[in-house]
Amino acid sequence: MRTTRIVGLAAGVTAAAVASYPLLWREWCQTWGATDEEAQATLPGDDLLLRPDLLTTRAITVETPPSRIWPWLVQMGSGRGGAYTYDWLENLFGLNMHSADEILPQFQDLHIGDVLPVGDGGPKLLVEVLEPDHALVLRSDDGRWVWAFVLQEIPGATRLISRNRIAVPDASPFVRWFNQLVMEPGSLVMEQKMLRGIKERAEWYL
Repeated sequence: MRTTRIVGLAAGVTAAAVASYPLLWREWCQTWGATDEEAQATLPGDDLLLRPDLLTTRAITVETPPSRIWPWLVQMGSGRGGAYTYDWLENLFGLNMHSADEILPQFQDLHIGDVLPVGDGGPKLLVEVLEPDHALVLRSDDGRWVWAFVLQEIPGATRLISRNRIAVPDASPFVRWFNQLVMEPGSLVMEQKMLRGIKERAEWYL
């Protein structure tokens, strides 16, 4: 009976969380760490996908200048510097992510049009905007995903802003429901870890 009650309670809590997510938690999930001004601001790369089905803007303060953060961004990718998140989880999907704890000189010479791979079978992210120490914008080869990293210097620190614009124009109602209730919170977990991972490395590696 006790097990049954626990299972029932867990099911009830899960149902309540799912039901309340669109109204109470979704905006927080989509804008974790970002100020209202940052979430509403026009950022580099916004023009590459004008009407996304999913838009997230997340941010973190890094206690170091933009020039100390930039090298960690440009070396990201499978077989490169990784993504500074949960490698074990990404590698369950064969993404070959191994987050570096040092700056890798061989991956610092990035150019417009270069590709940052996401696993062997994943999307190819092409460099569309490259403004050193300010903006790195990637777009998937199918044009449905734009990922922008923006560095905004503030007194004594830098705001690291990550914006995802994703289009799922052909998705069924079930897929849209799954994306909203599962993929969005999941992306927050991974991106929190990534932003904190970059912060820790940039602040430590001086």
